[in-house]
Amino acid sequence: MVNDPLVHVDHVFKSFGRIQALANVSLDIGPGVTGLLGPNGSGKSTLIKILMGLLQSDSGETQVLGMDPRRQARAIRTQVGYMPEDDCYIENVEAVEMVRFGARLNGQPSLESLRRAHEILDFCGVHEERYRLIDTFSTGMRQKVKFAQAIVHDPKVLIMDEPTSGLDPEERQIMLRRIRNLADRAGKAVIISTHILPDVESVCDQVLILSQGRLQLSGSLEELTTTVPELYLKVVGSAEELVETMMRQGLQAELADRGTIKVQHSGDVAAIWASASEAGVRIRSMVPARNTLEQVFIEAVSGDSHAHS
Repeated sequence: MVNDPLVHVDHVFKSFGRIQALANVSLDIGPGVTGLLGPNGSGKSTLIKILMGLLQSDSGETQVLGMDPRRQARAIRTQVGYMPEDDCYIENVEAVEMVRFGARLNGQPSLESLRRAHEILDFCGVHEERYRLIDTFSTGMRQKVKFAQAIVHDPKVLIMDEPTSGLDPEERQIMLRRIRNLADRAGKAVIISTHILPDVESVCDQVLILSQGRLQLSGSLEELTTTVPELYLKVVGSAEELVETMMRQGLQAELADRGTIKVQHSGDVAAIWASASEAGVRIRSMVPARNTLEQVFIEAVSGDSHAHS
């Protein structure tokens, strides 16, 4: 449960004809970075549009910054930043003017909007290129401008759809650091809708997994990737001899990749150390295994045909 959530969704339903886009979805989102995951058609886009007041739910309650999107959509959008996946720029316009236009749409005066546009483009890593036409930009550069537009009005909630799409590995890491910076230093609630699970593992505090219109799983990244009753050992000496010794002692052990030993355990590692002593092997490292986010995701969406298409 999130204390003082900035986004609150309670038993929300939304259908399009016979298609149930959202079914009884309840969730809370507070400051920090939240990963919104799910296969295509899972309901992510519908949920985002409801939060922004672009769609109305059939039933249930939604609040963003204490406001109801059904009645206060415009007020919400002045305090929410949105970075779409698709390009949304005006042709034959310089990048700085495009960002300035976003500031003007949110009510900033002409001179202040220009100052703010330059400030945010600096933060987003757009330098002299800001005076070029956006039409000439690479995909990665357009991503930076979209990011700048989304935060130029200093929103309290930031929604980002595939923010690292088109970025090279170095720029991808820089983008993730900027997102983390906004959450940590500015106290914003950042929602990232993405298919790139390593990005979620790198930057997110919370994870929400939608499938077939339902919230299948939610919790902190640490909770969802909790340790499992397995240990991975690296040893100095014969790994094969240690595995044989542990199996004689009744332990379940096997050789994994690159000489690593995987051992099932119940919390008592004394038998492992005793086996190593008997086998004349020195244990160099003993690390608890963890579920990966990929494993968690696959299990959560296992019943969704879109996840396997």
